[in-house]
Amino acid sequence: MSVRQNNQQEGGFVALITAIALSLVLLMIAAALNQAGFFTRATLLEAEYKERSLALAEACADTALLRLALDPAYVGSETVTVGTSTCDIRPLNQDHPNCRLSAGQNTIETRAVFQEAVTNLCVVVVSSDLSIIVSWKDVPSFY
Repeated sequence: MSVRQNNQQEGGFVALITAIALSLVLLMIAAALNQAGFFTRATLLEAEYKERSLALAEACADTALLRLALDPAYVGSETVTVGTSTCDIRPLNQDHPNCRLSAGQNTIETRAVFQEAVTNLCVVVVSSDLSIIVSWKDVPSFY
């Protein structure tokens, strides 16, 4: 074997190793970008589910406000159907750390779950005038 043939074989070997190394680097970059896209999709989907559960809980709160306006003796404790989903109106005027009740106020608590996204909504209104909302917030839990 001549020196020239030996150099050509070594050059071919270097080219082959370089091509393999570049392929591996490009494969790792593609995998990382794919994984980032997957996690972004999951995050956006979770945000959409939370938005839907919040809308359900707000629909229940509005329903409870309407029922309380029509009947001051309304006590809550019902499940409301909104489209194909449901939400719960808990017993009115419960007192717990996440939703404080003061004299002359009504507390409305609603809970909605959509695709495992949970919203616990606490609404505090002045009893004499239900249009005055003291507080309207999503709380971690009612327990």
